[in-house]
Amino acid sequence: MDWVLWLQAVLMGLVEGLTEFLPISSTGHLILTGSLLGFLSREKRDVFEIFIQLGAILAVLWFYRAKFIDVTLRAGSSPEARRFLGNLLLAFLPIAIVGLLFNRQIKAVLFHPVPVATAFIVGGLIILWAERRVHAARIVRVDDLRWTDALKIGLVQCLGLLPGTSRSGATIIGSLFFGLSRQTATEFSFFLAIPTLGSASLYSLWKARDLLSWDDAYIFAIGCAAAFVSALLTIKVLLRFVASHSFEVFAWYRIGFGILVLITAYSGWVDWSH
Repeated sequence: MDWVLWLQAVLMGLVEGLTEFLPISSTGHLILTGSLLGFLSREKRDVFEIFIQLGAILAVLWFYRAKFIDVTLRAGSSPEARRFLGNLLLAFLPIAIVGLLFNRQIKAVLFHPVPVATAFIVGGLIILWAERRVHAARIVRVDDLRWTDALKIGLVQCLGLLPGTSRSGATIIGSLFFGLSRQTATEFSFFLAIPTLGSASLYSLWKARDLLSWDDAYIFAIGCAAAFVSALLTIKVLLRFVASHSFEVFAWYRIGFGILVLITAYSGWVDWSH
């Protein structure tokens, strides 16, 4: 076994799990990490990054396993369980439709250093704005979401298709504007990641199936396992964090990361045309 490649896969998986559910854009961090490590070829690295998202999704399923088992068992008899599942499906539909129609065009036009850096910085400023305005939470439980709330969150999640924006960031901060508490916004973003990232990952892996090989299975498995562990830790820590802190620290981080994107791009240090 190539221990350098093994270690690189672990590091990539850790980065995926640590950044997927934070409002800081996992894609940008994976591009930077992969470029610095010289990890795999460009095409193979793209597939690897898609695959290890499954580890992060499994972390959400495991962390909330009691919730999903309960909802599944009660779906036939409980209006509340059906409302939860219906809201999840309704919030997922906008990004599924927009992603299928325009994702390739969005990446072709906007996946360049200036748009990516701008998205990081503008996203950071929006978080600062969201946190410094008066925030009156009217929804403190995910089960209290109305279908109109779910639809609005689903629409704002579409902003996550813009490179550098962050799916979780768009979902969480949008939810704050719609009256969700920080913890409820964060939890619903976790739940919404399951159909959103799961379907996107499986669809992308199917399209790239010619690049999958049993020779790389152990590397992909290592990365997926590392993503699962780090995502599980991130979920636990983030829920405790938002109970008593704002998202401002992530805003300043995004602004700093946006500046880093510009510096690394124009110096030729990182190729951001991922």
